[in-house]
Amino acid sequence: MGTRRRAAVEIAGVFLKLGATAFGGPAAHAALMEDEIVRRRGWLTREEFLDLLGATNLIPGPNSTEMAIHIGLRRAGWPGMLAAGFGFVVPAVLIVGVLAWVYVRYGALPAAAGMMSGVKPVIMAVVLQALLRLGRTAMKSPALAALAVACAALSLAGANELAILFGAGLVAGVARKAVRPAPPSAATIAAAPAVPGALAAAAGAAVAPAPFGLWPLFAFFLKVGSVLYGSGYVLLAFLRADLVDRWHWLTEGQLLDAIAVGQFTPGPLFTTATFIGYMLGGVPGAAVATAGIFLPSFVFVALCGPLIPRLRRSAVAGAVLDGVNAASLALMAAVTWHLGRSALADLPSLVLFAAAAVLLVRFRVNSAWLVLAGALAGWAMSVSGG
Repeated sequence: MGTRRRAAVEIAGVFLKLGATAFGGPAAHAALMEDEIVRRRGWLTREEFLDLLGATNLIPGPNSTEMAIHIGLRRAGWPGMLAAGFGFVVPAVLIVGVLAWVYVRYGALPAAAGMMSGVKPVIMAVVLQALLRLGRTAMKSPALAALAVACAALSLAGANELAILFGAGLVAGVARKAVRPAPPSAATIAAAPAVPGALAAAAGAAVAPAPFGLWPLFAFFLKVGSVLYGSGYVLLAFLRADLVDRWHWLTEGQLLDAIAVGQFTPGPLFTTATFIGYMLGGVPGAAVATAGIFLPSFVFVALCGPLIPRLRRSAVAGAVLDGVNAASLALMAAVTWHLGRSALADLPSLVLFAAAAVLLVRFRVNSAWLVLAGALAGWAMSVSGG
């Protein structure tokens, strides 16, 4: 037990640092975690990391937070799970909470565009490096490489992310089954996606129209955390439907400001809930909204985490995971393409990207420090008018 506690303390330190520096959304967060957990510390092999990455894409909730929780659970059991999850979320919650206080007090947000203009090129270099390393592990055969290319093309064409993930897993599983009949244990793959679905239905049933209160606020964000797949745009649609159109708790402008804060602060985008909770109910509102939206992630990971090694031991279920992993990397590549079109639009951003790539590949500089350096460079250029 003492060993696990020491491991949990180490995990907490790693994810506190990541939570304070992980800008750029789920794809960037995964890249930063791969650099820290696989390359620098060797806590997981690349195949184990890919399996966890694929699993997080199959359950609702914030993928990067669930990835942190999975890593902590694998490394040090329940103490590690809690240390990683809280470590990754708490820095972002504190930063967003301060910004929410500023917003409520002064009615405006501090400018962050300059800082992000320096962060984005660095994030591009980190993500591309992670894609190359993980891709060498994930593409175990020409068929998987072709499947990844097809998934990337579908994503760029606008296909649904969840349909791509499940479709890729199905194709890989059927192909494997055609070669070799599935053992009985492969049936467990069908049970994993059903667990969050059942919990999501229960959470959704608990939410009904109500005047503002802490319990309705908690129930609403519990529902969101239990059923939400997809990007920040999907989160925006969920929040707008109830908080703006149905209950009139927020104005359109307030909601957009809350989403913006989640985008330009480090850590998970779901800390938007912290901002909204503070606007509506002060510190208690921020606390219950944050707890509601992140609680399902801990539950889902605790339920499905032990299944992943068992699935890998099954030939067909392992093939399904291989397909999902290939699709996950394809989705990361598609997101990186979209990000790159805006992030590398001028000479300063290209210089930052090239410098970050050299420091990552040649000198193996910790990616978290590069992100902070990029933020400082972007801020300095915005102040100087460059």
